[in-house]
Amino acid sequence: MKIQLKRAYDEPDSSDGFRVLVDRLWPRGKKKEALRLDLWAKALSPSTELRKWFGHDPSRWPEFRQRYLAELKTPEKKDAIDQLLQAARGYPVLTLVYGAKDTEHNEAVVLQSFLEGTVKKAHPARSK
Repeated sequence: MKIQLKRAYDEPDSSDGFRVLVDRLWPRGKKKEALRLDLWAKALSPSTELRKWFGHDPSRWPEFRQRYLAELKTPEKKDAIDQLLQAARGYPVLTLVYGAKDTEHNEAVVLQSFLEGTVKKAHPARSK
């Protein structure tokens, strides 16, 4: 399964496969129908405390990334990841939708990397 990122403000495309919003907050100014989501995975987003601390400040990116990865390893996040991967099963593409302006320093970037590692561990023969 290919895992890609897409801003909520970019037009959905038929090649997006399974579309999941990974932000805790709804993207400002976007209507539900316009996003064409299959799932809103609020449980996978960073904690409110971590999100507020980060504040999309690129100078805090390395620490944010480390803290968010630690959160993703908790039992509650692991359950949410399992549910997401099960829901997206059968789709060739999983698109993580996010609202941040910064395309390099946001939670979806961290989550994409984490999910790719999770999929490779679960199906090592397919990743070769």
